Amino acid sequence: MRSVLALAALLVPGVALADDWVRLDDAGITEILTAHDLIYENDAFQRFLPSGRTLYRYGETSWGYWRADDDRYCSQWPPGDEWDCYDVEYDGATALRFIDDWGNVSTGVFAE
Repeated sequence: MRSVLALAALLVPGVALADDWVRLDDAGITEILTAHDLIYENDAFQRFLPSGRTLYRYGETSWGYWRADDDRYCSQWPPGDEWDCYDVEYDGATALRFIDDWGNVSTGVFAE
């Protein structure tokens, strides 16, 4: 968790308040997700591996792929071959939110 907080200082000029969400670019998305875990509002869990694999667990476990592309987080979940992409915003402290093309938001907090 300390590395995430240190990253906040690098990504966001000054200290961000909890209400100050900052949109991340490719480098920010890659840095903040790689080798970190998120817990979502529904108690789902997601791990982002440096290899580009991602593990999502909500009841059942599923493996997919992730990448940063065009300043968006993108994921692919077999057996499908389509990549779905989301804007990523960081609160500067403990949470990320993923925003799809229709404005739907999914928020995750870093697991300790």
